[in-house]
Amino acid sequence: MHPVIHHITFDCTGDPYDLGLFWSKLLGRPLADDDKPGDPEALVKDPAGGPTLLFVRVDEGVTVKNRIHLDLRPQGRTRDAEVERAIGLGARQIADHTRSDGGGWVVLADPEGNEFCVERGEPG
Repeated sequence: MHPVIHHITFDCTGDPYDLGLFWSKLLGRPLADDDKPGDPEALVKDPAGGPTLLFVRVDEGVTVKNRIHLDLRPQGRTRDAEVERAIGLGARQIADHTRSDGGGWVVLADPEGNEFCVERGEPG
């Protein structure tokens, strides 16, 4: 038997609830019922049973680029629309690697600076 991924864990120096709320809204997934502002951790659940996103408060800040990140593929919208929506939720754009053929990706950072990519979504 092989292990399964249970949590994908993010360290954060701010309120884990706030960062969890950002990701909850971005991914359309609920926070755990018992999460509240000021808790030392917050959990974004996957109703389909996949890995959860766990946000844990730590004292030390990020000093180097993350070595792992999430790649998101928009559903029901274009990459540009998803990037605009993420920025509206509090993300910031780091780089645009969109190619002339429509492929590529856009690199964003969440409110704590964790990078993630938005790939091509629906045509348009």
